[in-house]
Amino acid sequence: MLLLSGCATVGQDTHTSQPTGFDRPVVETTLPKSAKQRPSLPAGPLSALGTATTSLPAVATLAAPSDLWDRIRRGLAMPDLDTDLVRSREKWYTSKPDYIQRMTARSSRYLFHIVEEIERRNMPMELALLPFIESAFNPQAVSSARAAGIWQFMPATGESFDLKQNVFRDDRRDVLASTRAALDYLQQLHNRFGDWHLALAAYNWGQGNINRAITQNKRKGLPTGYTDLGMPMETRMYVPKLQALKNIIAKPEAFGTQLPPIGNHPFFDTVTLDRDMDVSVIARISGISEQDFRALNPSLKHPVVMAAGTPNILLPWESAAVFHSELQKHNGPLATWTAWVVPTTMTAEQAAERVGMNVRELRNINTIPPRMLVRAGSSLIVPRNGQRNSDVSMHVADNGHLSLQPEMVLRRASVRARKGENLAQLANRYGVSPVSAAGWNKLAVNAQLKPGQRITLMLPQRTAGALASSPRKTGREESSPSSVRKTVANSKKSPQATQRTASKTKVAANAKKTIQP
Repeated sequence: MLLLSGCATVGQDTHTSQPTGFDRPVVETTLPKSAKQRPSLPAGPLSALGTATTSLPAVATLAAPSDLWDRIRRGLAMPDLDTDLVRSREKWYTSKPDYIQRMTARSSRYLFHIVEEIERRNMPMELALLPFIESAFNPQAVSSARAAGIWQFMPATGESFDLKQNVFRDDRRDVLASTRAALDYLQQLHNRFGDWHLALAAYNWGQGNINRAITQNKRKGLPTGYTDLGMPMETRMYVPKLQALKNIIAKPEAFGTQLPPIGNHPFFDTVTLDRDMDVSVIARISGISEQDFRALNPSLKHPVVMAAGTPNILLPWESAAVFHSELQKHNGPLATWTAWVVPTTMTAEQAAERVGMNVRELRNINTIPPRMLVRAGSSLIVPRNGQRNSDVSMHVADNGHLSLQPEMVLRRASVRARKGENLAQLANRYGVSPVSAAGWNKLAVNAQLKPGQRITLMLPQRTAGALASSPRKTGREESSPSSVRKTVANSKKSPQATQRTASKTKVAANAKKTIQP
């Protein structure tokens, strides 16, 4: 009887999993009422129990959403904001369907990863929409305040969250690193203010500013909610923009908007490198274009990936398997570029000669402007050869920098125009940029000049000193470099002229401010 009693209680326990709000499949098993009752013992010998059958219902499952938008809707959890600014932003977004299409097309590469990270941290899914507000999901976006990447990190804030910024890479644009840093920062802000709307305002305006605004309201006996604080219009519009997007995505049909479908599956996979590799080699092995590779790895600035600094790269999901397979068959160098630390301060021409490289290519690949010296300790991208054929060290990959200084000091000089001359012609005569000359004088580039009209130029110190020391006789003499040299040479014949020239040169040198381009 004890045996029979034990067998009869197997079907009594039932379990129902509660939906989580995310995409995890929920398994729900329910037995019918008759199955919960103790069954009557069958007639016949005890051995007949071994062949008895039990009829159970099929397992019911809650399928994961196939569309990422549906997954996002399930996780929306912030309190709603209902203001006129929200309705204004709703009208703005719905009036620009092309803009929404472009934003969502860019987001399709990165959104799945962001949603996964937000779910893992149990944060509200509205945060997945924040890059729409910050950068329209453009990883190359740079603000006027130098914030960069899809999460728009300022340089100092990025450094505080371990986002490397050097001559080789900018982790503020890295999809994985910047998402990790942004969610860390938002969690920190929410812990401080205890309110998601205030946390978002602090993300935009700075936590110090929000804290001061709260303190001011407390002193006046005023409420301290997001809508109660005094703040700049950009921050005042920040949460309404997010709320408007949230409303549109939650019910697109109510706004007459059609969202491009985004599959609820990974767009990219992470591949680990143990050797430096050229971007062109990675793209060719993976079967993708360099443009597509850089779209997933926007932090990289140069044509080589340094394994010591960037050990993980992102590839389209299907291409990652192709990369692993084809890499085994690859025959040839993996990298043709490396980093070289400049031993002494030198010109770009000297550096190019030292590494056996065309000077124009050296300037272009390392972004070295004309008339600038490369200072000692700078890191340059150069071709590999017999002397430089090893992978870049971790120290250089993480700390590489480019430091420049002018080849010569420029001084302000006043020159006179010739008859029939315009500003561009005068600038070319003195070997300076017409655009720069226009900026210095607040004139149009092709502005027509009057004969003898004075124009300010920034010239090399030697030429400027000659102009300052030469006697001011005629506009033609003063505006001609050859006549300047002739006048200075003739003045050496007379002691009185030499004394006057030296005095003028000293006064002029003391009066002019040295600037660097």
